[in-house]
Amino acid sequence: MRSLLRTFVPALLGGLLAAWTSMAWTSAALADKASAPIPAATLTLMAARGTHAASPIVLRAYKKESEIEVWKRNAAGRYVPIKTYPICRWSGQLGPKTKSGDRQTPEGFYTVAKSQMNPNSRYYLSFDIGYPNAYDRAHGSTGSAVMVHGICSSMGCFAMTDAVAGELFSIAREAFAGGQSAFQFQSFPFRMTAANMARHRTDPNIAFWRQLKEGSDRFEATGEEPVVSVAGGRYAFAPSRDAAKEAAFIALHKDETDRIAALVDEGAAAVRTTYSDGGQHAFWAARIRQGFPVGDVSRPEALAYAGQEVVMIPARRRLPPPPVPEAVWAAWIGTASPSLTMRVAEFLPPYAAEPPRLTAPVTRYAQTWPSLARAAIEAALPPPDIAPTQPPIEKVAQR
Repeated sequence: MRSLLRTFVPALLGGLLAAWTSMAWTSAALADKASAPIPAATLTLMAARGTHAASPIVLRAYKKESEIEVWKRNAAGRYVPIKTYPICRWSGQLGPKTKSGDRQTPEGFYTVAKSQMNPNSRYYLSFDIGYPNAYDRAHGSTGSAVMVHGICSSMGCFAMTDAVAGELFSIAREAFAGGQSAFQFQSFPFRMTAANMARHRTDPNIAFWRQLKEGSDRFEATGEEPVVSVAGGRYAFAPSRDAAKEAAFIALHKDETDRIAALVDEGAAAVRTTYSDGGQHAFWAARIRQGFPVGDVSRPEALAYAGQEVVMIPARRRLPPPPVPEAVWAAWIGTASPSLTMRVAEFLPPYAAEPPRLTAPVTRYAQTWPSLARAAIEAALPPPDIAPTQPPIEKVAQR
């Protein structure tokens, strides 16, 4: 028995010590990655835009382009873009998430509080974007735990790889440390340009996307985080307290709306963009082909069928204007043409000017003959006297 105890107890104690050491090392490793500093290059970008690590942030995601942007508030109180990060994987289609398990990556305006940061994530580091929000709940949408996280696997999340997720985590952590209580996470189907809105005008989600565009235009025009609410099942945005900024938004939004209408009128194509199951930024696709480790890639076979555009309305080419009938342009070249009254003030076409009676010897034929011919046609000069003064018979009789 004593020999067994002498063998068993040290082994047990050694196992417990090893387990404790492993747990301590794991905790230290988790603490290290969660407290890693913002990379120096990113801090330099912040300084160049007049901001710093402790300033408030806004994150903007674009599914079709597979990118997340970091914006920070500068010393003048305006949010400015700092850096764009490629998304390694998102899942589903363009359009909002509506139910648990649909693999849809959400779209809309979300809020991330400090309590939503997860330093103990199974996917390196992560934060919950806050789905479902008030809009989602108003429409009966279900689901939870939609994250921005590491590795390259998505079931409705924004998968960024470990290194990128770590940098985003550190940027958010420092903004919270600087006093920001929560930051806004804006998620869009694509960059909300007039061209993209016209191109996707036949999509069933276009009415919802017009709401998102209003919020996007407001952010870009004012440089302020939009104050978002939900009224009647629609997103609503409070006007800016700064009258000049509100006027800037109204002008920009009108210009964008007019531009969309003009593109449609000009015959821009309408498409539906379809995915087998989400997409991936081309940067990560290239790195993965080179053998760069990104962790597990969810449904890699689906990425070959990402972003297929189905043309719903072909582009319509505007026909050139019909040729001007001869009777019309013949009238235009005369001095009495009504078209002269529509010309710019003080404009005098060459054919309406008084033709010179004498022309310098160096003047070329191409310059002189049209002027003289036109002057003769319009009776500005008498026709040249090329007929004999007397009939030939009379001249002979006088000899």
